[in-house]
Amino acid sequence: MSAATLSPLLLTELEAELKKTRRILDALPDGEAEFQPHEKSRPLAKLSGHVAELPSFITIILTSPALDMTAPNSPRKPIVVESKAEMLARFDENAASAIAALTSISDETLLEDWALSRGELKLFSGKRYDAYRSFGLNHLIHHRAQLGCYIRDLNLPLPGTYGPSADGM
Repeated sequence: MSAATLSPLLLTELEAELKKTRRILDALPDGEAEFQPHEKSRPLAKLSGHVAELPSFITIILTSPALDMTAPNSPRKPIVVESKAEMLARFDENAASAIAALTSISDETLLEDWALSRGELKLFSGKRYDAYRSFGLNHLIHHRAQLGCYIRDLNLPLPGTYGPSADGM
């Protein structure tokens, strides 16, 4: 394999998914931080903060050999933002970092081993590419979809992601 054949293909997809995610985050209202569609659901502020933080997890997957979620520099500590503007700024910063990391990665690095643990508990051990897909991109898409449900439950217009929504957006 050549030095960068996968990265441009993955980059197109990542940029598109980040753009869709930002549209969902931008549709969230200020003033509903504690909203939960169900008692077992995360409050809106915690879920949206997690989504804003997830691109930084992509960066960690692409730039480090492993992650122990109990380590002092672990991204496990959820971000707390005071406003939608602050959340969007944090997301934009993290998205730019993820794009930069993916732009500079080689196929060889994507095929290296990567591990995720919580102390002694091994959560994942496999190829970095698989970690990127599962714990990075798919994780982001999953939680973005949850936010779409929150938006719908708040009776707000829902931006489309893979085409227009029922709200024509």
